[in-house]
Parts: sequence; C-alpha cells; structure tokens
Amino acid sequence: MKVIGVKFKEGGKLYYFAPKDSEKYEEEMQVVVETSKGMEMAFVAQLPQDVDEKDVVQPLRPIVRIATDRDREQVRRNRERKPQALKTAQEKIEKHNLAMKLIDCEFSFEGNKVIFYFAAEGRVDFRELVKDLASTFHMRIELRQVGARDETRLLGGIAPCGRECCCAGAMQDFKKVSIKMAKVQGLSLNPGKISGLCGRLMCCLSYENEYYSDVYKKMPKVGAEVSTPEGKGTVVSENMLKLTVRVKIEKGGNLVYKDFPLADIRFTKGGKGGKPEKEEKDEPVDPSLKELLD
Repeated sequence: MKVIGVKFKEGGKLYYFAPKDSEKYEEEMQVVVETSKGMEMAFVAQLPQDVDEKDVVQPLRPIVRIATDRDREQVRRNRERKPQALKTAQEKIEKHNLAMKLIDCEFSFEGNKVIFYFAAEGRVDFRELVKDLASTFHMRIELRQVGARDETRLLGGIAPCGRECCCAGAMQDFKKVSIKMAKVQGLSLNPGKISGLCGRLMCCLSYENEYYSDVYKKMPKVGAEVSTPEGKGTVVSENMLKLTVRVKIEKGGNLVYKDFPLADIRFTKGGKGGKPEKEEKDEPVDPSLKELLD
C-alpha cells in the first residue's frame, strides 16, 4: 500500500495516512488529517512510499488537505487560548477543592473541544468540575489522568545528561525499563543515578540494552579467576564497550594490573562468561529502588 507518514509533534509516533495522487508533498510540510478525535494538524515526516499491508492499521484514512494559511491561523488561535484556559481550570479545581495537579491542556484543531491533563495520587471524582468547565468554555470538556512518565513527557525538561528528556523529544512509545538493565550495563544502583525527572527509571536504559545483554553473557564477573597470556589472575573490572577486562596478576610477589582483550581471556572458575546461569529477577532487592518502577 502507498502511504505517507505524519507526526503530530516532534519526537512523536509515526502514523500512516493515504496520500492524494494529485498533491505533491515535502518533508516537514503541514497537513490536515482526520483522526478518531476529529480533524488535526500534523506534519509530513515520511514521504509517500509503499509498505506491507500488514504494517498498516486499517482503515487507512486519507490526507484531507495540505494546510492553508487559514489552518495555521486556527492553530495559532488555539495556542493563544491555552494560558487562559489553564488559569481558569486551575481556579475551578481550587474552587471544588480537588486533589489533582493540572499539567497541560490542548484544544482540538476545530476549537470545539479542550482536553485537560492532570496527575493525582488516586481516583478523582471530577464530574462537577467538568460541568463547571463546560458552562464556562461552552464546548466539550475532557479530563485525562496521566502517570509520572506521561507528566514529564508533556512538560518536557532537561535530563541529567544535559539533553532534552527522551520521552519528550526522541521516543515514539514508552518501553519497559527494569532494574536488571541497569545491572547488566554496570551502572550504580543509586536511585539518584538511574532515575529521570519523573522519578522512574531512565528511559534511555533500554536504548543499548540488546548490546549490553549480549556482551554481559560473555564477560567474566568481577572477582572471577581467569587465565591470560601472562598467567592466571583475578578480574578487577570490565569494559563492555571496549571489550576489555582488567586483571590483577601476581608477579614476583608484586601485584600487577593489566587490561586484556576479552578474546585473550580464558575462564577457570564461574563457567562461561563467569555469569550466573539463572536469570536475575527484574525486581530490585533494595526496597529503596522499588519506587523507581511503574
């Protein structure tokens, strides 16, 4: 099937639509599409191309039109209404004394509906709030409760690495992240070192997990006895990126520390790779780490 890939925001998920043969599309071009939520503005992220039919979610909706100046003006007006809408909603939340944290809001492209995103510890009875907001805005109102990860994704921010949070700028979908990934990558299990702005495990732990998981099985564990071209010794540390192992060797009554390529290492204890044969559990042993999991 011939499809065109569009995104609704930078770093967002790619969605397929049917292009019009009579139109010429360019990357980053703004287009108007019809979704299950109604009309929405998007931008071209992938030019028309043929893909396997099984990769397309049916029914494949068509691109309605290339965005016009009038469409862009509509989006601009919706964006300008946002600050006042948030202020009004916050006042209503305080008026009804609800235990909820207002995070963000967005108007539908056509301007006939507004969605408010909020976070809360538990379930919130916001029926009266919805009625109050509907009578104020005179349009459809939708309230969506989101978790800690989604809150950070909506608000964005700078991660500990100094770059924009992965969830806000580079991830299409959230992936499962576990304590085991941090262990395999040799990271400190200090919550402050492996948690993101959301207070959960950093999403980037999953990026190179496949590589680290493969190398982890081949590496000897720290403390294992190994044979090297210069004699037997004990593993002190390992570098899974350079595929080297630092070994402590006793020579003439002195201790010598030297790095060896993994290919030159022969295991004498601990079995293949010096790693336990049984899989480690994903759940952390330290109770202080449990709060990092969803």
